[in-house]
Amino acid sequence: MPLPEAFPAIHTVLNQYLVFDFNWPAIHALVSVLYYFALEPTAAMLYVPQFSLSLLSATAFAYAVPGAIKYAAIMHVCSWIAQFIGHYGPEGRSPALLDNLLGAVVLAPFFVHLEILFALGYKPQLHKELKNSIGVEILKIQRAKKAA
Repeated sequence: MPLPEAFPAIHTVLNQYLVFDFNWPAIHALVSVLYYFALEPTAAMLYVPQFSLSLLSATAFAYAVPGAIKYAAIMHVCSWIAQFIGHYGPEGRSPALLDNLLGAVVLAPFFVHLEILFALGYKPQLHKELKNSIGVEILKIQRAKKAA
């Protein structure tokens, strides 16, 4: 889907593996990162390099590989299938995707990033507060299922 003409046409090739286009994925990345900064600025700052490399390498892949969208779609579908297997199997509950699609698509990457940071000792008090909040929500969901 093309951008409106009011947007500048920016295409920058850093090397064969990193390409930047000002397009809808770049806008999505920018909006997501701004949202992550509103949630947890330090963690967002630590996430920017990883997110940037993902965007740049995905754009380069799209230019370099014929039929790249087909391969990306296959990888995307396989990843979602793995998500469902992982959530329904070991966890015994549905993925957040079924509760809130937007939250799952926008927040899931940052949530994984935060989990890695927490495992490395990042803000233990915040980690404790989030785990408690998540535990309360899971309990509410379980009680609602039992009541139904």
